[in-house]
Amino acid sequence: MSDSSLSQLLSVMQRLRDPEQGCVWDKQQTFASIAPYTLEECYEVLEAISRQDFTDLKQELGDLLFQIVFYAQMASEQGHFNFDDICQTITQKLIRRHPELFHPQGPSASWEQIKQQERQEKQQYSLLDNIPHAMPALLRADKIQQRCQTVGFDWETLGPVVDKVKEELEEVMEEATKQPRNPERLEEELGDLLFATVNLTRHLGSRAETTLHKANVKFERRFRHVEQIMAKQGLTLEQASLAQMESAWQQVKYEEKAENESHAE
Repeated sequence: MSDSSLSQLLSVMQRLRDPEQGCVWDKQQTFASIAPYTLEECYEVLEAISRQDFTDLKQELGDLLFQIVFYAQMASEQGHFNFDDICQTITQKLIRRHPELFHPQGPSASWEQIKQQERQEKQQYSLLDNIPHAMPALLRADKIQQRCQTVGFDWETLGPVVDKVKEELEEVMEEATKQPRNPERLEEELGDLLFATVNLTRHLGSRAETTLHKANVKFERRFRHVEQIMAKQGLTLEQASLAQMESAWQQVKYEEKAENESHAE
């Protein structure tokens, strides 16, 4: 971004928040009120990336940048910081966390050692400090496990990870078959199973959030095909039996497999 385009963006934001002549909606916003929009914009960026739609990605990144500018303007109005402060802070952090590039003659330190020093300077005494509670649960579970792995609190081989998933599944089924069923205990065991599955996913080199996202996309694609098959048979989903829908589902899977094999040839 050139200085002129950045200056213009910041100027537009100031105009929108002008107490006298600004936009009514923009003037009313607070940090809390626009936070949901920020999360929405992040997801729209990820969606554009998943579709490899770079025209849309350019627009979505602009929307996300606007969110940052919005926060900076409100913070400046309240005397906390401004956009330049944000840029300086991230620049200093990047330089500090890459001493091998910017201070090659100085003492070497790992990424996690540097981050641990930063936590100590902020008087954050737990390894798990500053992992946001507002993160999606799968992302946060992955982050917690990564953080623990840096100090060796993790299995080194795949076997125990798989065993843990099996153990948690058995505990889920034990709670699920009890009479009367205890919903709170069952939910707790389901949570343990999900956490263990996130750990398995991480050990196999994937990210749980991304992996589940892809599974959602695949299921949605297949289910839409099932709907089309039912419609060709003159049936609504409400009219179709489970056996008919399952048959259509297997047909979709078979056709996808055949198509993938033909592309691989």
